[in-house]
Amino acid sequence: IMVAAAPHSEKSASRATDGKVTYPPGVKEISDKISKEEMVRRLKMVVKTFMDMDQDSEEEKELYLNLALHLASDFFLKHPDKDVRLLVACCLADIFRIYAPEAPYTSPDKLKDIFMFITRQLKGLEDTKSAQFNRYFYLLENIAWVKSYNICFELEDSNEIFTQLYRTLFQVINNGHNQKVHMHMVDLMSSIICEGDTVSQELLDTVLVNLVPAHKNLNKQAYDLAKALLKRTAQAIEPYITNFFNQVLMLGKTSVSDLSEHVFDLILELYNIDSHLLLSVLPQLEFKLKSNDNDERLQVVKLLAKMFGAKDSELAVQNKPLWQCYLGRFNDIHVPIRLECVKFASHCLMNHPDLAKDLTEYLRVRSHDPEEAIRHDVIVSIVTAAKKDLSLVNDALLNFVKERTLDKRWRVRKEAMMGLASIYRKYSLQGEGGREASKQISWIKDKLLHIYYQNSIDDRLLVERVFAQYMVPHNLETTERMKCLYYLYATLDTNAVKALNEMWKCQNLLRNHVKDLLDLIKKPKVTLTKRKEANKLTYLHLMFLNFAQDFVKKLAQVLDDDQRIREQLETLVSPTCSCKQAEVCVRDITKKLGSPKQPSNPFLEMVKFLLERIAPVHIDTESISALIKQVNKSIDGTADDEEEGVPTEEAIRAGLELLKVLSFTHPVSFHSAETFESLLGCLKMDDEKVAEAALQIFKNTGSKMEESFPHIKSVLLPVLQAKAKRGPPRQAKYAIHCINAMFSNRDTHFAQIFEPLHKSLDPANLEQLITPLTTLGHLAQLAPEQFAAPLKSLVANFIVKDLLMNDRIPGKKTTKLWVPDDEVSPETLAKIQGIKLMVRWLLGVKNNQSKSGNSTLRMLTAILHSDGDLTEQGRMGKPDMSRLRLAAACALLKLAQEPCYHEIITLEQYQLCALVINDECYQVRQCFSQKLHRGLCRLRLPLEYMAVFALCAKDPVKERRAHARQCLVKNVNIRREYLKQHAAINKLFSLLPEYVVPYTIHLLAHDPDYVKVQDIEQLKEIKEALWFVLEIIMAKNENNSHAFIRKMVENIKQTKDAQAPTDPKTNEKLYTVCDVAMHIIMSKSTTYSLESPKDPVLPSRFFTKPDKLFVTSSSVLKPKAANILGAVNKPLSTAGKQLQSKASRMETTSNDDSASNPGSPQRSKTRYKHVMFSSTSLYPLEMLLHNLVNPFPADQAFWSLNLH
Repeated sequence: IMVAAAPHSEKSASRATDGKVTYPPGVKEISDKISKEEMVRRLKMVVKTFMDMDQDSEEEKELYLNLALHLASDFFLKHPDKDVRLLVACCLADIFRIYAPEAPYTSPDKLKDIFMFITRQLKGLEDTKSAQFNRYFYLLENIAWVKSYNICFELEDSNEIFTQLYRTLFQVINNGHNQKVHMHMVDLMSSIICEGDTVSQELLDTVLVNLVPAHKNLNKQAYDLAKALLKRTAQAIEPYITNFFNQVLMLGKTSVSDLSEHVFDLILELYNIDSHLLLSVLPQLEFKLKSNDNDERLQVVKLLAKMFGAKDSELAVQNKPLWQCYLGRFNDIHVPIRLECVKFASHCLMNHPDLAKDLTEYLRVRSHDPEEAIRHDVIVSIVTAAKKDLSLVNDALLNFVKERTLDKRWRVRKEAMMGLASIYRKYSLQGEGGREASKQISWIKDKLLHIYYQNSIDDRLLVERVFAQYMVPHNLETTERMKCLYYLYATLDTNAVKALNEMWKCQNLLRNHVKDLLDLIKKPKVTLTKRKEANKLTYLHLMFLNFAQDFVKKLAQVLDDDQRIREQLETLVSPTCSCKQAEVCVRDITKKLGSPKQPSNPFLEMVKFLLERIAPVHIDTESISALIKQVNKSIDGTADDEEEGVPTEEAIRAGLELLKVLSFTHPVSFHSAETFESLLGCLKMDDEKVAEAALQIFKNTGSKMEESFPHIKSVLLPVLQAKAKRGPPRQAKYAIHCINAMFSNRDTHFAQIFEPLHKSLDPANLEQLITPLTTLGHLAQLAPEQFAAPLKSLVANFIVKDLLMNDRIPGKKTTKLWVPDDEVSPETLAKIQGIKLMVRWLLGVKNNQSKSGNSTLRMLTAILHSDGDLTEQGRMGKPDMSRLRLAAACALLKLAQEPCYHEIITLEQYQLCALVINDECYQVRQCFSQKLHRGLCRLRLPLEYMAVFALCAKDPVKERRAHARQCLVKNVNIRREYLKQHAAINKLFSLLPEYVVPYTIHLLAHDPDYVKVQDIEQLKEIKEALWFVLEIIMAKNENNSHAFIRKMVENIKQTKDAQAPTDPKTNEKLYTVCDVAMHIIMSKSTTYSLESPKDPVLPSRFFTKPDKLFVTSSSVLKPKAANILGAVNKPLSTAGKQLQSKASRMETTSNDDSASNPGSPQRSKTRYKHVMFSSTSLYPLEMLLHNLVNPFPADQAFWSLNLH
């Protein structure tokens, strides 16, 4: 490489004093006296001469020294013609090459002029298509090769020269230049930085300005040139870059450079170019992350997000202190900073999976951020990474998304649900990540469906949309769609299955409401008044499903006016509508209602929303047929069950359960010969569950089988009759209901079944009794009048005398209180069916004219009183006694749901039934509370039965208390919602949840454990039980309900206990419980002292009429008791706190093994006896048995026996 010439020596200068200019051969004098063309011609020859010369040509160098000086005169440097200037510049470049290291120019000013002149000529590089471009390139190549500009290091104005050179090169570079041009420019500029003593800020700015985004976008080639230059000179330029950032970031001297406002952009670019450029700058960023200026911290966070998140970045590993400091900004006080950190997480997870562990805890905290936008973006970040590759996110991150499906804000919940849905579709439905990925996210399907339990209609509708688009895409081909649904249903958990069933039920209900609306519109003959009433009813139904009344009115008007839309909607809600038809109808209706002139149409959006819910996009006749074929494949062993990860037995069972559910919601879709023939085949299978499901499906779908499919009917009837007589009990039950639902001459078929079964009952053959008793019980319920006489005799002589009052087989001696179903003795199972038969018969009769109800109730309470051993001979085992107690209590609950029998249930019987919820057997308590809850949820059981849950406060098992609390909450909400939707003023007393308070007070006052009126421990238990109910009732103070409850309690103290109005102790107990309730109300409410909105009406069966003159408003609690009770200051979550004193009386775990039995002393029996016979005496057992075993005429049947 040639070394640039230094200023020429004095000797050389002296030789040039003669001033005579020697030109190359053939070149005449070049002056202003010749034309431009001639000057150009002569200069070209000079250029050629200098071009051919090298540093060793000493003679020529001496010869042409004056020419070299002459070419640097102002005449040439300021010549107006660009061609002349270009040729002169080429000459000067060669002169610097030839005369190196001693340049012929000695004046600093002249050197500055020459290099500024050469720099100006380099602008000609811009036009790559110019005829002179090669000469410009030669000029660049020459000065880069020789490093001519290095001569300027000694000049005072060197910075100006270098700055102008850099600016010129960055200006002229463009995409027309080849790699050589780029390389020579880099060589030229890098030599100035690497070999110079310093780099001025101005010069640094000319380089860095090309990295600023605005400039970068304008001239990509200049950016690439700056990038190459910085890479080449990284080590030399790093101190000057550090100084620049130090001045701006640490000292705040923004005036040092015009680029001060772009420091963070520059840091990012420099880091991407070469991280070594910022070795000393990064610690400054750590300092800036802790700045007090929010905007400054935000800028640094944005910068570091890009640096840490870049694909090939190793910054987090190389600079751990900076990484930890950055993570700390996830908890910044400034919202935009936290938001920026969360957005960064997505890129970090995708580009640096190894950092996921560091991010997890910070994202967990931010997923609970008070700001909605941040929680939303946490979900977006995690889901975006998961959709790219599931392995990028750990289970903890996915759980954060799962948690946000229950967020208080709809926008966050929606994002979480849609995110999970898209992940599920990609990795489970489409199987992109293989079996492992599908297994990892298998919980998503359950979670999405669980959201259907939420109260918000938005959540429920989104679940419906997600199901139709992501879980079982409606656009799949029928067979594939049903296969997808089949295996989905088989792998859902119990709660998800219930949610899916509920979803279909709600959609079907809405479909029926739309049908009702269409029917109303089609009936012009209906009188205006009736039509208005019917419309009002329909509006209420639709409004209940969250459609505004205005929308329904407008929809009704549109349907009335537009016959085409009405016909399309009729087709859509028709039971025979196919999935393909549904798509066409939806498209046509939306097209008809849409208008290009009105892009935002709220009414159209609501119509789409309605159509989306009612359109049968999954199920039609073809779909049911395909689903049954899929089930048959599993039965035959030809399905892909194992590949889908579902055991064949589970798949079959789930498939039949699915068909059973669909038979409720889409019964008409089953109406095909192929479907019914397949179901017939299932009936004949040995698998009990398969046959049982087939029977239920026939019951739900076979209403028109007689007329539409007579050949199926002729084959089905004998099968049903055989099942009813000799099949398993559950199949017998469904067979009877099938005959009832499907055949017009059911009485004949019932008689053919009843007579032989009735005559063949044999108490000696207990195992063969269960199915006949089940069948006869359901016949008694469905046709009580048809078999009135034989049923009365059957109950009196066989069920009571032969079955219930005899213990033929001694029970197994065991300490267990409960055994699995398959270990229960046949005799006990037969007795349970006998009890059920009695109750079903009464439910069928639905009247108490023969006093049969009273006698049955006495029988049931006698079973409870005797702890399940009615004969009290001690021959029964404890598990059998538990079963019979449960059967008797559930039978009482069944009868209480029928008004005619509820009226005759005495308070003692009610209280005895209530105590079963405190039974010593865990399973008895569990099953009884479930039955109680179910009856209350259906609004079938009277309100006093809700008070029974107060006794659960004594349950030693936390799960049982929690379940009871959930039941109470749900029942309160159901009743309040019902009262909002129905103007049931006349039913207020039986529905208003606040009215459960007097029932609870009365029940607790008669609790057998409450013996000593002023006993502190017993009063504490009463307080716990009261608070268990009041906490839920008082959670909302709607319509000043706290004052209403207070008034209710005060009114009770003006009455007497109707159960024992003359007993002072009983009334004292009642008033004491009222005082405890008042303590709770006063301690938990600030509005209890206000005026009650209404005067409460107390139930007359429980309390005598209020005596306003009877003053008991003062507390009957003794001071010590009142002080110890104090105010209820516990948090709400402590309701139903475990009472250790009760642990010895109730099982705290399952009773399946002897170790679970605490060996309690006949606890329940003592309580049952105390309740039932507290004020009456019992007939001696011998008399009871004598009356039961002796035959008696019909008019003096068992039902006339008075057990009291």
